Amino acid sequence: MINITKPLSQESAAALGLFDGVHLGHQKVISAAVRSKAEGLLPCAFTFNTETFPKKHGKPFEFLCTEEHKKDILREMGIERVYTGSFAEIGEMDGEGFCRDILKGILNVKKVFCGRDFRFGKGAAWGFSELSEFGRQMGFEAVAVEAVNLEGSRVSSTRIREFLSGGKPEKAAELLGRPYEICGEVIHGKALGRTISFPTINQRFCKGQLVPARGVYLSRVTTDGGKFFGVTNIGVKPTVSEENIPLAETNLFDFKGNLYGEYCVTELLRFLRPERKFDNITALKAAISQDCENARILAETIQERKKFHGK
Repeated sequence: MINITKPLSQESAAALGLFDGVHLGHQKVISAAVRSKAEGLLPCAFTFNTETFPKKHGKPFEFLCTEEHKKDILREMGIERVYTGSFAEIGEMDGEGFCRDILKGILNVKKVFCGRDFRFGKGAAWGFSELSEFGRQMGFEAVAVEAVNLEGSRVSSTRIREFLSGGKPEKAAELLGRPYEICGEVIHGKALGRTISFPTINQRFCKGQLVPARGVYLSRVTTDGGKFFGVTNIGVKPTVSEENIPLAETNLFDFKGNLYGEYCVTELLRFLRPERKFDNITALKAAISQDCENARILAETIQERKKFHGK
């Protein structure tokens, strides 16, 4: 995928949105823009950097996807150009200026796609009806994509955050259309896991990123060498550390090797138990052993279900 740094010469079809999480609702908007390639339009996306997005309702914005991961998903879906706007600058534009300078001036849009609740311009004062009217004046078509509903409620990033914070990754996965993923480079830890026969990989959460419910999960990790089930602990290692920095620490089943410095994707599949502080290392080791046993049984169940149902 190529970031847009200068005005496009080819007319485009642009998906508009923050796309935090790139959930099923976002995917519907993005897919509509991608299908316009058949009309000779370049599939693009206009978005903001979720890692630097301002506070929402006075609270810090906890993003679901890193920018790198979000762009990876957009590219996999067929988006060929992405424009990541500066909220500090674009947020001060009025609606007409946004449509004239960004949508027409940079993205050269012929069509734009967004959710019906899309807001834009200073103070989010403009909505879809204004976007459609500006489009008629400036020579582009605005298309409202209807929301996706599951179990009677609209799919949203807010619901996904609630499920993840509540230890329900499988429910979050239904709204995302895929398991929730922690993406990033494997970093060095204290190597304590190796001393108790449970070597692990460590991945950091970015500043501002949502940290799911602390505890132990059945997970699946994608590496350059393949995919491996494992047990992921999200937390601060209360038994062995006084640092209050959450990490995703994963013990991979049936894996041998060194992943330091490798970019890995860790999918959270099921929540096994909350984070606990144990009295000593012996108790911790026994708990990890039980976690691994429980996770292996659950992983086998998931594999069997996938074999017979394709899920």
